[in-house]
Amino acid sequence: MGERTSTVPRKRGRPTEGEREERREQILDAAVGLFVAQGYGQVTIDEIAAAARVTKRTIYTYFGDKAEVFTAAVERFRGRALADLGDGGQTLEELAARLVLVLHSDDAVGLHRLMIGESSQFPDLAERFYDSGPRGYIALLEQRIPQRDGESDAASKAEALFGLLLGERHRRRLLSLTPAPDLAAAKEHAAEVIALFGWSAAP
Repeated sequence: MGERTSTVPRKRGRPTEGEREERREQILDAAVGLFVAQGYGQVTIDEIAAAARVTKRTIYTYFGDKAEVFTAAVERFRGRALADLGDGGQTLEELAARLVLVLHSDDAVGLHRLMIGESSQFPDLAERFYDSGPRGYIALLEQRIPQRDGESDAASKAEALFGLLLGERHRRRLLSLTPAPDLAAAKEHAAEVIALFGWSAAP
């Protein structure tokens, strides 16, 4: 007879880096689902832990309080949104199209609706949302704004450009009046907005 293999599971040690990252993603997925469905103020750490199948202690260890969980979710979204833009060598047109595609998506619109509904009750959270999202996107656009000799208003132009990349189309998305754009539609919208500023397309 061959050697019998034990069916008793080995005692596990400390989780690996990969396991920690997987658990972190699991917590954030659960938290975002609950936040969007119920509202930030209605969700408890206990509910997040139950949905993610972890302990409360795990959440506190990985993130801290509920506000930190929400901030981490917004920052993760931004990271995923811009992950394929590489080392910053993309053109203004490429970045603008990517922002339209991402910020008009169902996930982004869901987070935006959530924050609008919760901002008056949680102003500090609203500030974190703005810092981790819009303010960062505007800064990226500012780096790619064409500058002519003597001009120093890239910041205001970037803010105006960002506003137009969302604009009425984003308002309609928030109201569920239109579907999320595909890549072709995002590129078209970005090109139309950039043309309003008189900037020529990249070669």
